[in-house]
Formats: sequence, structure tokens, C-alpha cells
Amino acid sequence: MNFDALDLTILGPAFLAGLLVLATHVPLGMQVLKRGIVFIDLAIAQVAGLGVIAAGNLGFEPQGWGVQAAAVVAALLGAVLLTWSEKRWPEIQEALIGVLFVLAASIGMLLLARNPHGGEHLQNLLVGQILWVNYGQLLPVAILSAVILALWFGFGERLGRIGFYVLFAFAVTASVQLVGVYLVFASLIVPALASRKVSSRRRLAVGYALGAVSYGAGLALSALFDLPSGAVVVLSLAVLAIPASALAAKPAAQG
Repeated sequence: MNFDALDLTILGPAFLAGLLVLATHVPLGMQVLKRGIVFIDLAIAQVAGLGVIAAGNLGFEPQGWGVQAAAVVAALLGAVLLTWSEKRWPEIQEALIGVLFVLAASIGMLLLARNPHGGEHLQNLLVGQILWVNYGQLLPVAILSAVILALWFGFGERLGRIGFYVLFAFAVTASVQLVGVYLVFASLIVPALASRKVSSRRRLAVGYALGAVSYGAGLALSALFDLPSGAVVVLSLAVLAIPASALAAKPAAQG
């Protein structure tokens, strides 16, 4: 156990990155659960990741605008495709989302097959490198998150199917490059699941609180024991969701 690893200059930006991801993913995750399209996050995140991989193969700088544009365009195309499929075949939408995820993942692996660092790139895309996040990366994500939240809480379901998918695509594109596919999915679904029996007035607060505590605990534990941060935060979310769900639902059941 290394207490010297609890360095706020490293953990501080990582924790703020987690809070930014939670800011948009908690309310959107509740909508995803309501619509019964749980794996949309994985699919859109994987499609955005495919855009990142494709841009890298074309020679764009990893943190450059070309890569960001490729990720956004890929995610928006995925969102448009899912909007069309939900309208045409709503009864098999979840299955189609799964197919899109598998196809995007497979194409990404093919694009990385001849890259000597392909395995490392793939791991970073899935698990993320949250401890390497810096404050400079957080400002544009914070601005985008504020816009997404303003539109969502201002218009909500009046945005319609395409509006929801477009907002979702932008939220996921920004998040997946900060924390990776696994953490993006966990941040979307676990707080929504844990708070599903909570009254609507308290549900957001419970989701945000669970997410914030889980990110803080996961980052601290990963630093103390020198473990992959993304994986530890995912486990923290899952473990803490159990008592959080029970405690949050208890007052409602008694009432």
C-alpha cells in the first residue's frame, strides 16, 4: 500500500473527469433504462472509438482536432443509424445495437491488426487512461457537458428520438476519450439501476452521489494498490450500488 500515490495533482483531474462523465451520463442513463436500450452506450462508444482508430491510422495526432472530429462524426453516424433502425424495427432495436457494437469492435481490431502498438491502443480505448487526464482536456468537455445538460433539462423528451441520440452521441464521444468504454458504460447504467426504485425527486441526487463516491473510492484504491484505475472504479460502482440501492429505496418503501 503506497500512501505517497495519493497525489492530488494526479487524482484531482481524474476525479473531475469522472464528475464530468457522471454529469451527463446519470440523467441520460435513466432515459436509456426507461427506453430499454441498455447497450446503446457500448455501441456508440465503440463506434466513436472506431473513429479515433481510423483517424490514427490516417496519421492524425492523438489529441488533435482531426481525431476529435472523426470520433464525433462516427458517433453521429451511429446515432443516425440507430434512430432509423428504432423507427423501422423497434421490436429488435436492442439486438441491432448489439450487432453495431460487435461490428464496430471487429472493424477496430482489423484496423489495429498491423499496428505494433495495437494491443495498447485497444486497451486504452476500453479501460481508459483516466489518471493521465489533465486540466486542459477538461475545459472543452465541461463546456460540452453544460450545453448537453441545458438542452436535456430544458427540452427533455421534446427533443424527440433524433435529438436524444444526437445528444447521446456527443456525450459519449467526449467521455470515451477521457475514461474509456467500460467506465462510460458503467457510469451510464449502474447509477440508473441503483436508483430505479427511488422517487423521481431524489433519483438524480442518489445517482450523482453514488457515482461521485465510487469514482473517489476507486481512484484512491487504484493509486494505493497500483491497480488499473478504470477497472477499479467500475468495480467500485458495482459494489457500492448494492447498499446504495437498498438504502435509497428504504424510505420510499416505508412511506
